[in-house]
Amino acid sequence: MIQSLHKLLVAKREPDYRALVEFFDALGLAHGESWEGRRSKGVKFDAREAGVEIGIGEGFPDADLVIEADSADVAYELANKRGFKIADHITDTDWGARLFTLEMPAGAGRLSIFSYKEDWRAANTREGKLDATGLRFAIVVGRFNAFITERLLAGAQDALHRLGADAKSITVVRVPGSFEIPVAARTLAETGKYDAIVCLGCLIRGETDHYEVIANEVTRGIGQSAQETGVPHAFGVLTCDTLEQAIDRAGLKAGNKGSDAALAAVEMARLKTVDGSRIQRSASSQAAKPHSEKKSRTERTKASSRRR
Repeated sequence: MIQSLHKLLVAKREPDYRALVEFFDALGLAHGESWEGRRSKGVKFDAREAGVEIGIGEGFPDADLVIEADSADVAYELANKRGFKIADHITDTDWGARLFTLEMPAGAGRLSIFSYKEDWRAANTREGKLDATGLRFAIVVGRFNAFITERLLAGAQDALHRLGADAKSITVVRVPGSFEIPVAARTLAETGKYDAIVCLGCLIRGETDHYEVIANEVTRGIGQSAQETGVPHAFGVLTCDTLEQAIDRAGLKAGNKGSDAALAAVEMARLKTVDGSRIQRSASSQAAKPHSEKKSRTERTKASSRRR
């Protein structure tokens, strides 16, 4: 199994090596693995996508290396400011891109940089919009460690309101603690009244294994409820070693995880929309499924008995 693929540029002198590193640094490539040993040193520059492109015909860049950027025009301006040697000035191509070519330092060859004028990848990408207008949410919040969970609740409600949800579309259900969250969340999801469920709680490690047992069951229960009901469940249950960590995640240094969970709930609820129509997996359809399957099995048994 191939693990990685890289274009290798080997500099012959230290100044050439530094020039190449600075060149790709300036273009914004991310630093990957690096090493410095007795015989050699080097650094890898990584991009989100990489591979070997094989083609035939006309219109290909005359280059030893090709980079796709977010904006070739911005990269072109940067190259001019840094004094890089421009081999071919930026121009429009007949395949819908803007492209220019540089001479790489140390005689390493030609580098072409391009960007598409239209993002063709966007047509294959689906994501939910952060718009809670018209959606209905249930928030299940544990009372245990209320000093923390009330802050999480406030953060979740504020986020939903800011994204367009009104007070009537948000139902808050309080349960004794985090262990009770999954069953309450499932009950609400099965009503078919809500587009998403936000689960909020706080678990702080103690001296026994009780923390691990509860944390595992809560995580499993919430995930299982979401999968089996088809209603998105946002996980906002803190699992912290100390009270200080919980406080930081309830509105201080690490933000408010209740707010983060609400954002995830909105996005996942919107993601359920396909071509303008909501995908429904209501409680009635879920409840009817086992009954219909049971009936089908009974009918098959009777038919089999008649054949015998």
